[in-house]
Amino acid sequence: MHSYKKILLAAAATLAFGTSAVAADKLKIGTEGAYPPFNLIDASGQVGGFDVEIGQALCAKMKAECEVVTSDWDGIIPALNAKKFDFLIASMSITEERQQAVDFTNPYYTNKLQFIAPKSADFKTDKDSLKGKVIGAQRATIAGTWLEDNMDGVVDVKLYDTQENAYLDLASGRVDGVLADTFVNWEWLKSDAGKDFEFKGDPVFDNDKIGIAVRKGDALRERLNKALAEIVADGTYKKINDKYFPFSIY
Repeated sequence: MHSYKKILLAAAATLAFGTSAVAADKLKIGTEGAYPPFNLIDASGQVGGFDVEIGQALCAKMKAECEVVTSDWDGIIPALNAKKFDFLIASMSITEERQQAVDFTNPYYTNKLQFIAPKSADFKTDKDSLKGKVIGAQRATIAGTWLEDNMDGVVDVKLYDTQENAYLDLASGRVDGVLADTFVNWEWLKSDAGKDFEFKGDPVFDNDKIGIAVRKGDALRERLNKALAEIVADGTYKKINDKYFPFSIY
């Protein structure tokens, strides 16, 4: 009887392992924590935001236990590759250069870049009008790269370690304008600090695909893609989207 029970237990354990080894996995979500409304650290020290909630919804679909880890933007891809976390959801644009270092999932939202400047400023976004202006952007972002590629010799580009520092310099008049993701700018313009500022001109780049990064060759990419399709199909994505934006960003 005793040995029979043991065999049963062993069989049950094997069965559990066979069906739910994936279900019981623990994953670490990497993000920056300094890019509201997408990822931020709130007053209580909790990491939250659109990126983080999407990441947690994906974990729920994958039946994985997930914890959130933050990293400085400049070192965020090296941190992923050093296994500090398993997947990176930090509003990262899918670029050819980054694809040499990591693999990306299907895009989970699409962004565009747009200038903001004081409401009182006559700020046109053609090259002639921008000549000699000081424009801020976050370092190692699509906005910073776009300025360097398209406005070299036209504007004085000031790059910042965080988006928040770019906004601080805009608010104190140290830069004439800031180029950043439209949705992040939109969030800042709603704030008290941003109330005297506005969008200027049309978006300068409007097909910025944002993906989740994993280490090269990691099978987690396919699991994330499947989970992403599921949260879009069942309305979970829309629920998170609507909490942050009065329009769809998918």
